[in-house]
Amino acid sequence: MARTATEERVKRLKSHLERENPPLAEVVEHFQELDAVARKLGFMTTDDSYATQISWWPVVAVLGTFSAGKSTFLNEYLGLPLQRTGNQAVDDKFTVICYGSDDEPKQLPGMALDSDPRLPFYRISEAIESDTAGEGKRIDSYLQLKTCNADVLRGKILIDSPGFDADKQRNATLLITDHIIGLSDLVLVFFDARHPEPGAMTDTLEHLVANTINRHDSDKFLYILNQIDNTAREDNPEEVVAAWQRAMAQSGLTAGRFYRIYSEQAASPIADNQVRERLRAKRDEDLAAIKSRFQQMDVDRAYRITGLLEQSGTHLRDVLIPELIKARHTWFRRARWLNGVVFGAMIIALAYWSITSDLWDGFVFTPLAAFPGLLQWLIGGGVIVVLGMLYSRLRLMAGRSVLRKLKRDNRPGDDGKRLAMAFEKNLASWRPNVASGRPDGWTGRTQRKLDTLIASADVLIQKFNDRFTRPSGRGDEEQ
Repeated sequence: MARTATEERVKRLKSHLERENPPLAEVVEHFQELDAVARKLGFMTTDDSYATQISWWPVVAVLGTFSAGKSTFLNEYLGLPLQRTGNQAVDDKFTVICYGSDDEPKQLPGMALDSDPRLPFYRISEAIESDTAGEGKRIDSYLQLKTCNADVLRGKILIDSPGFDADKQRNATLLITDHIIGLSDLVLVFFDARHPEPGAMTDTLEHLVANTINRHDSDKFLYILNQIDNTAREDNPEEVVAAWQRAMAQSGLTAGRFYRIYSEQAASPIADNQVRERLRAKRDEDLAAIKSRFQQMDVDRAYRITGLLEQSGTHLRDVLIPELIKARHTWFRRARWLNGVVFGAMIIALAYWSITSDLWDGFVFTPLAAFPGLLQWLIGGGVIVVLGMLYSRLRLMAGRSVLRKLKRDNRPGDDGKRLAMAFEKNLASWRPNVASGRPDGWTGRTQRKLDTLIASADVLIQKFNDRFTRPSGRGDEEQ
């Protein structure tokens, strides 16, 4: 059987991971099995896969306000001036940065990201288009891909964002920002220490901070107060940090660490040696802590992706399938009501007709009266066929009314799209027992397979634990 483009990409991904990280290649196999379950139930097409909806490489997102020093930080981390810097907003695109073997950096258009499932933003244009008509075609105005030959980039992806101001952003920019936050292993949120007036940034703090409070992965957010060297004259970095902490608390975040850094090359001269050394020591300590989190990402990635396998399976079993069953029950109630009204009206009309007319007397004198048995069978068979067709038509009408409502409902993520697809598959299937609510393809065997896939995440976690930990203190040969 010919493979789809998505299936070929997943196959190549698995082949790559078998060389780079064999345990993760096993996770790909489980995702493929989950794809098979979702496709059987109608929640996914053959051109889609759970494996293409996540980033298989560690991703670091750098978000923050205008002129907060994001690009300067990335250039120093990479060891080359890849990103433009300046006091004003210098780039209005999201820039995905990954390793390239060429000596000279390369810049590629946004479509390079939109069409490659191995990279972030695969098919992001579809999400943008559904949110804002016409903008999906302008993907190159929102995204760009840059490659550079920097060893620190091997095995990871960085994302530099344009300056953020929530109340001035376009819908597509907010959508991309939320997408980045969701797929990243580490999110660096930069603030500018030169503007210690966080109260004026309520909307920005709300979007970048308040919405992260209830996330299960909120520990991946690092809040960075950059250009702290500008506090040297007043020698009050603690007061600046405290002002930002109060602003964060007003947005609902009472936990989380602030990292205080600045660029040595871009720093303002600090005349007082003691102040300079104190700021430098604190900066070096915090930079080391940030880089330590970078190094930890490869381990975190294995657990993150395995967790996403469990979350995807659980979401399918505990959210999408119950919603589909609920939609089928609604379909049954509407079909029962519609058929009751139509057939009830027909019975009443037929009863009234038989009482007030001499229809039945006329049959005795027709030429067909010589074949009363055959005539009765023909009439009865024809009536049954017509009534069956009418019942099927009314049932389909009721189902389409439910489908229209599912498409109108505003559900989180792509749940609405997947639910509508699965329900439409049920409409196309002739299942007389609509009242059971059991979706097409949701058999006991399928349910057991999905339960097994969800439980397999724990087994995979144990394998990662065996790889990264040694509780006994002994080596592999002694375990």
